[in-house]
Amino acid sequence: MLSDSSRSKRPARPVARAVLALFVAFLGCFCFLSACEGCRPSTTPADGTTATAVEAPRARLYLVSDLAGALEPCGCVKDQLGGMDHFGALVTAEKSKVGDYATLAAGPLFFMDMDISEEKKSQEVAKAETIATTLKTLKLAAFAPAKNGFAAGGETLARLRDASGATLVAANLTAGTLAPAKTKIVEVGGLKIGVIGVAAPDKAEPAPGRKEAPLADVVSSPAIPAVKAGVAALKKEGAQAIVVLAAVGRGEAKRIADDNPELLAILVGSTGASGDANTKAAPPEKVGDVLVVETANHLQTVGVLDIHVRGDAPRTGLLKLADGTGIERMQKREELTGRIDELRKKIATWETDKSISPSDVAARKGDVAKLEAERDALDKAPAAASGSSYRYVMREIRDGLGADEAVKAQMGAFYKKVNDANKLAFKDKKPAPVAKGEASYVGVEACANCHEDAKKVWDGTGHAHAYATLEKQFKEANLDCVGCHVTGYDKPGGSTVTHVSDLKDVQCEVCHGPGSLHAAKPDDVRIPVAKPTPDSCIACHHPPHVHTFDANAKMSDILGPGHGRPLSK
Repeated sequence: MLSDSSRSKRPARPVARAVLALFVAFLGCFCFLSACEGCRPSTTPADGTTATAVEAPRARLYLVSDLAGALEPCGCVKDQLGGMDHFGALVTAEKSKVGDYATLAAGPLFFMDMDISEEKKSQEVAKAETIATTLKTLKLAAFAPAKNGFAAGGETLARLRDASGATLVAANLTAGTLAPAKTKIVEVGGLKIGVIGVAAPDKAEPAPGRKEAPLADVVSSPAIPAVKAGVAALKKEGAQAIVVLAAVGRGEAKRIADDNPELLAILVGSTGASGDANTKAAPPEKVGDVLVVETANHLQTVGVLDIHVRGDAPRTGLLKLADGTGIERMQKREELTGRIDELRKKIATWETDKSISPSDVAARKGDVAKLEAERDALDKAPAAASGSSYRYVMREIRDGLGADEAVKAQMGAFYKKVNDANKLAFKDKKPAPVAKGEASYVGVEACANCHEDAKKVWDGTGHAHAYATLEKQFKEANLDCVGCHVTGYDKPGGSTVTHVSDLKDVQCEVCHGPGSLHAAKPDDVRIPVAKPTPDSCIACHHPPHVHTFDANAKMSDILGPGHGRPLSK
């Protein structure tokens, strides 16, 4: 008998080679035919028992938690998460793959904060109106409100509701003349999707350090019995699946799921929120057979809930929908997303770090592409092999999705309108005078009289044209933007929205402090902050304006010969 090693060295017989070739050819044809089968448009089989991997859902629901007045992210770095125009691009790109869709939302929607200063009210309302009109183009059908919704008053919320074309649903809420609906039937793809809303804006915790007045005439009652009553009512109306919009927090949402096992899903939103900090969403989970989901705030992500129906849907009663998603797959997806996010953060820093070679950056981008392909494969896994089912995935909203032109135009009109309005509204607002003996801001040209080498370094940085980036986008008078693109904003002897003259851009005095006294007597008065620490950068360069920010590493980008480094001999 020949040993294994002897066999491996022995030449293959002609017949064996022929058989092997035929087998390989057969296998190749089989794989080719299988692949082509996967490329064909899917059809529902006559017996309603099987589906292909590319089967289109009968209905799709886009789910949004805690959008909270985020029209788009700050543009400090590329590929930020968020943006209504990118969400619009996602919806537009996938219309051909989806029979029909609707959008649902829970938690803070139109406003970022639970209270609005009088100075910012006009701009914030205009932004909320833009969010409402863009959501209408994205088929917002219903939303459950948070305390933020009442920030500009109940009448304004009613106008925003009407502008969005959606129904405000809150079965457990009494809200003066607003009269929220308890439930709503949303027809999507010929299916009757029942929607119940519950909210607790009166239970929202005040923002840290603030004492906020209670909402007038807004009172919530227990959510669980309101949902139970809503389920009964919707079943009588012929609902085939029921979704709850729960702006009551995750703990209460899970208790609702425990008590109402017939629900398809619960979208979790907050009772209220404040500030521009981004949050991560908790991973989706099942409570019994009820899917409990939430998305990251500020439109960083949206949930996509697809309903696949095999054969004709029953005309009465709730559909029996199997879980075609799989908790294990969701957990794997969450792990991949975490790794992708970490790499993206590193890449964002490395791209501007001259000490990192371009090949290393390119290699990490390649790693991101591989991980994204692995995640995409999870999202494209086939639906359940038999019966009707649902599938849920979380989608990131990024620059790479492109921009929906209609939504982008609405956003552009908002920025132009607000810019013009603010220039007029704040034309007489001047900076406060400086106290006697204190320094005021003088501008970079005064500094350049003695620090010419430092100015040459500054001229080569992004700080030197920070104001121009706003002007190109009609944002130089936008209250959300201007403060980080000028010098001495809202400080004594500094600048205001319109009074910027010599203080446009991020100049020397942003880091070194007001320099009038030093400029007048440079030999007698020291520069207020001779060596700024990296911490001074954080005032503007912090999440969500940037993915991540290593202030120590970034300091090197604004230093050079004559500015933090010795002049070359």
